[in-house]
Amino acid sequence: MNPRIKNVVYKKPYKLILSFTNGEQKEFNLFPYLSYPVYEILKDESFCSNVKIANGTIAWNNEIDFDPDTLYLESKPLKPLMYSETDSY
Repeated sequence: MNPRIKNVVYKKPYKLILSFTNGEQKEFNLFPYLSYPVYEILKDESFCSNVKIANGTIAWNNEIDFDPDTLYLESKPLKPLMYSETDSY
């Protein structure tokens, strides 16, 4: 099992800075997923920026979410502590 999400920060356009339970920070690009019907609503950046932590992953309105393994495996590593968990972008 891969680490789970402990914090998320939205970064324009369509990127997420993810902090994982193992201490890693990674950037996840949402753009390739926006063409899938379930994720089309995320094209609205005001909606997309309201991402929340839910059960070790991320979610919007407790209806749209991502598999936490996908988030971990497809994210690009960032330099340590590039973003504070209290930052918002």
